[in-house]
Amino acid sequence: MKTKLKFLIGQSLKKKTDTKWFKIANILIFILLIAVLNMDRLISFFGGDFQNTVNVYIVDDANAYDLFKNNFDTMASSLEDLGNYKVEKSSKSIEQLKENLKEEDEIIVHIKPSLNNFIEVDTYSFDPLDMLTLQVLQSSLNNVKSTLVIKNSNMSEEEIAALTSNVDIHTTVTNPKLDENAEGKDILSSGLILVFIIPFFLLITMLTQMIGAEINDEKSTRGMEIIISNVSPKIHFLSKIISATLFVLVQAGLLIFDVIVAFMIRKMLGNSFISSDVSGFIGDTLAMIKNTGVLHLLLQGLPIILLLFLFSFLTYAIVAGVLASMTTNIEDYQQLQTPLMIILMVGYYIAIMASTFQGSLFIKIVAYIPMLSFLIAPVIYLLGQITIWELLLSTILCGVVCYLFFYFGLRIYKVGILNYSSRNLWKKIFKSMKEK
Repeated sequence: MKTKLKFLIGQSLKKKTDTKWFKIANILIFILLIAVLNMDRLISFFGGDFQNTVNVYIVDDANAYDLFKNNFDTMASSLEDLGNYKVEKSSKSIEQLKENLKEEDEIIVHIKPSLNNFIEVDTYSFDPLDMLTLQVLQSSLNNVKSTLVIKNSNMSEEEIAALTSNVDIHTTVTNPKLDENAEGKDILSSGLILVFIIPFFLLITMLTQMIGAEINDEKSTRGMEIIISNVSPKIHFLSKIISATLFVLVQAGLLIFDVIVAFMIRKMLGNSFISSDVSGFIGDTLAMIKNTGVLHLLLQGLPIILLLFLFSFLTYAIVAGVLASMTTNIEDYQQLQTPLMIILMVGYYIAIMASTFQGSLFIKIVAYIPMLSFLIAPVIYLLGQITIWELLLSTILCGVVCYLFFYFGLRIYKVGILNYSSRNLWKKIFKSMKEK
């Protein structure tokens, strides 16, 4: 029995991985990941340049140059490497500057006094201004105008400083059920969605598609009759479940490997604004994870979370295998698969809402429902909304349901696997459920 099971698993995995399409797809994914992480270099290679300095020539007729330069430099510095600007006051006339305006990295800004609006501005550029530069110019000039209005109101320097400074907001949370790191945990919820929801949502979708395609392929080619004549339906069913689950885990491992290698290549090519921003984001996130206590929760509950994921993968594989055995072609399976996709979508949206509706009894109840719990329970556990014992209970329930699905699903599988007609199929299925 074990030898036949091992052989079928090996053959199924080989059939999935030892193909040109599998290799081509993973090579393309690897290349795309490298391209995405080096997007700025690709743009530069094909003519874009993030490092060019944009010269901003100011013709000042409103005595506002110093004020404009201070505001503009402050805003431009916040852009880091997204844009480099050099502000310079020019004594030339507009016509003289326009004659030499033959480069795309030059802008002429003419600040003029206005009776009704304090100042008005004309800009000249070789090419249309990009949205980033236009926004910096607009914000800087608005600040200049506001400051001029205040100065002309005969207010003191102290009053002007008080009026233009930001308001300090001190927040105090009195809810005893919330800890001091609740705000940090809310910020982390977006990261948890990326880590626990989206990847596993995609992997489960891939898993169900794969099992259905493989079983229907064997049925359509009549290869199923040869296989079942040599092995029991139970062994065949187990081989499909285990091989599909292993393949999805292998694919997930390859994706993680591709991301790591892509980051290493990015690092070897040198830093720029993307890599520095990503490094800073990762550093800030790790510090936040440590400060909020999420790291401790993750390390403590990681074995249970992994077990919950495994049970969930197996449960979806069992259901997908049973549904595939009941159909005679991939088109029918796609229709029968719709309820699974709806269940996944429900779990996906509830998990997204978990951080918004903190302490919701409904979400906590859904976290115990198998086939939904793997999307919700880890997220609300790391957000501190359930304990590790509640997470363990959710995992145990998922394991029990996984076993029951296999126990009763095998009966349906035995009937459906050699059935090539949908006539009286449901009658046969309900009859098989009563048999031992």
